Amino acid sequence: MNQEDRLLDYLETHKGINPLTAWKQLGIYRLSACVHTLRKRGNPIITERIGVDNRFNEKCNVAFYRLVKS
Repeated sequence: MNQEDRLLDYLETHKGINPLTAWKQLGIYRLSACVHTLRKRGNPIITERIGVDNRFNEKCNVAFYRLVKS
């Protein structure tokens, strides 16, 4: 199983994923690249921006990807 397969499996069974979760749980460092590949394969993945606090308690925005289920 490669990174794209792991990501698609995760998206099919969870509400969505952000870069930190992808790194910790799936070993995916370049999440956006995997999402791009999956989109090219025809998977309907949407991107939302969510606010998070970084380790210095600063407000940041990160991508949150989710699979559109039909």
